[in-house]
Amino acid sequence: MGKKITIPFGSQHVALPEPIRFVFQTENEKIVDVDVDVGYVHRGIEKACMTKFKYMQVGYVVARVCGLCAISHTLAYVTAVERLMGIEVPKRALYLRILVSELDRIHSHLLAMGHLAEVAGYENLFMHTFRDRELVMELQELVTGNRIQFDYACIGGVNRDLTPEVEKELREKLKTLKEKVLWLKDVYENDYSIKYRWKGVGVITKEMAKELNVVGPPARASGLATDVRNEFDYLPFKEVGYRMVVRDEGDVYARNMVRAEETVNSIEMLFNVLDGMPEGDIKVNVKGLPEGESFVRIEAPRGELFYYVRGNKKMVLERLRIRVPTFANIPVMRELFVGMEYADVPAVVISFDPCLSCTAR
Repeated sequence: MGKKITIPFGSQHVALPEPIRFVFQTENEKIVDVDVDVGYVHRGIEKACMTKFKYMQVGYVVARVCGLCAISHTLAYVTAVERLMGIEVPKRALYLRILVSELDRIHSHLLAMGHLAEVAGYENLFMHTFRDRELVMELQELVTGNRIQFDYACIGGVNRDLTPEVEKELREKLKTLKEKVLWLKDVYENDYSIKYRWKGVGVITKEMAKELNVVGPPARASGLATDVRNEFDYLPFKEVGYRMVVRDEGDVYARNMVRAEETVNSIEMLFNVLDGMPEGDIKVNVKGLPEGESFVRIEAPRGELFYYVRGNKKMVLERLRIRVPTFANIPVMRELFVGMEYADVPAVVISFDPCLSCTAR
């Protein structure tokens, strides 16, 4: 009989400083069972949105669900309310929403790629990736006024327009960013050490992905062609050159490469957004109170983000429900761990790019 050891992983760990806790049962360093606790911290944001804040303020509250995903949460909420109240958003505002959404995806994907390089022990590549990510943070500040915690989208449109000076600087910095991202993609794709460490590790088959409802880049890396940008018309992505990235390997390497290729596609879309930016207003006046219910799905950087809103013609919502992509991916993570070598756990967990701040909202 082998030596049995219980190993807690999180909530404080160099690879996972997040409010989630895995408890692994191992035998000769192979995982034989795992328990998951995602309720380590709970902030009660949904409840606060149904008791303390008016529906016009909730978009700013849900942006605080997570600093990294602020744009996605606000966008999902305001879209749900606009559909509930029949508000038609100006075309220019929709393009500006694509602009900030794809900037958000680029900085989030680069963070995930750098983090994965770090847990693989490739410090130099981690530093390169995070240095280049700074360019995206500068672009976000140019457009929204903040590096993180953006309050850009609002019910009826967006809060800030693009000036000619900002647009010119955006184009220049985007050219530099594209060169650096293509270089990073080449390293992640062809470096021998990375391939040796990540190929064939943590494999999710297409059947597993479908059965366990995997979302986001992990699903597309397993051959599952699912992306809300292609399935739900919340923004005109197809007008600006969106293309779905799908791979078949299903391992850590594939999940990273899906993010790298999506980052390149996002930069291409940003150039198309700037070239085709419609003239006109950036928001419309909002009148009335929400009555009835609606739900929306949007493609956050980590996958499908779901918002349900119900109003009863009062200033405060009757119900707000949020389902985040990391929560959807935890069942397959648990399935994946059993039978795996414990040494592969950090790389596999980080390859999902978990956002536990969103999960434990």
